[in-house]
Amino acid sequence: MGVQDCAAEQAAAATAATNAAAAAADTDVELDELDRAVVHALQIHPRAPWTLVGEVLGVNPVTAARRWHRLEEAGLAWVTAYPRLSNSRIVVTGVIEVDTEPGVAEDVARSLAADPAVANLKLTAGGRDLVASVQARSLDELARVPTLLFQRTPGVRATRTHVSTGVSTEGSRWRLRSLDDAQSARIQAAVPPTGRPVPAAEARWDALDARLLELLSVDGRMSLRDLAVATDTSLTTVRRRVQSLIASRLSLRCDLARPLSGWPLSAVYFASVPGQYVEETSRVLAGVREVRSCAITAGPHNLVIDVWLRDLRDVHAFEAHLSRKLPRLTVADRSVVLRTIKHMGHLLDHDGRCVGVVPLRHPQGPRSAAAGSVVGSAV
Repeated sequence: MGVQDCAAEQAAAATAATNAAAAAADTDVELDELDRAVVHALQIHPRAPWTLVGEVLGVNPVTAARRWHRLEEAGLAWVTAYPRLSNSRIVVTGVIEVDTEPGVAEDVARSLAADPAVANLKLTAGGRDLVASVQARSLDELARVPTLLFQRTPGVRATRTHVSTGVSTEGSRWRLRSLDDAQSARIQAAVPPTGRPVPAAEARWDALDARLLELLSVDGRMSLRDLAVATDTSLTTVRRRVQSLIASRLSLRCDLARPLSGWPLSAVYFASVPGQYVEETSRVLAGVREVRSCAITAGPHNLVIDVWLRDLRDVHAFEAHLSRKLPRLTVADRSVVLRTIKHMGHLLDHDGRCVGVVPLRHPQGPRSAAAGSVVGSAV
């Protein structure tokens, strides 16, 4: 990046910061075409410099930065980092269904949401009251999660664990589709290349890695300078370490409050296909636009599919569509999501806005029985 680009970047950040407080007070923020284009650009390249975003969108970098900070401060959009889910050497994940005593599901959800091990948490209707996605260091630890997290929580009646053996697609790949192909290609060309899979011997996290994950899980666009200050580390070291983490061990994503996406409803499908067709079926599902994420699991069902829908009637219409597209697929059960409580560490209100963050911890670090600290207000 040249001197002029650096100056423009700093000017964009400074101007955006000046307007952040006013944006936070704006509770009626709506997305116009420029807002949506900025979000789409950051979905492709979550740490894209504002100089690049402004150039691609044909606006001043300061304008692009101001639009983003307006959305971020209103809790409508955010960037976060998390351990790469596709590599079980980095993190072991699972989907846990939770049954609660009558009338206490939301109380249980508030308690579980405070733990960093619970990355995602949904309040659902159907055959379970809550669906949680959890992250652990190993299968042994994952096996203990229901006891450590759930059975000690008043109101939990039963749990069922689905161990994830693969993730064919997840939310970081979902796009708003506001940019044209040429704009998308220009942003994509600037995305740093992904490194090779990390061998087991190199997958360990040191204290700096752990701290960077926590900071970037709160704000995935935190500047290198701010990261260096927060970790009391040199800018050169932080730059090198962040580049290494993003290339091999961390994923970044830009999320948008679901009601603003045009897909206001969500559902979870528990499905199965014969074992020899699991990989093929999951690849097809990854290309279905409504599919937000698809986990291959070892449990009562071998696929757990999260989808976004436009209308409540689409719950069954989408299932019928899947049956026609994938005749070997059997949907055994489905649950409508009444409310998303937590999304990759971010606590959401009833309107899907981010109102706080429980920073994610690196899976190989120590886990305390106490709940993690919450940045922001409670749900």
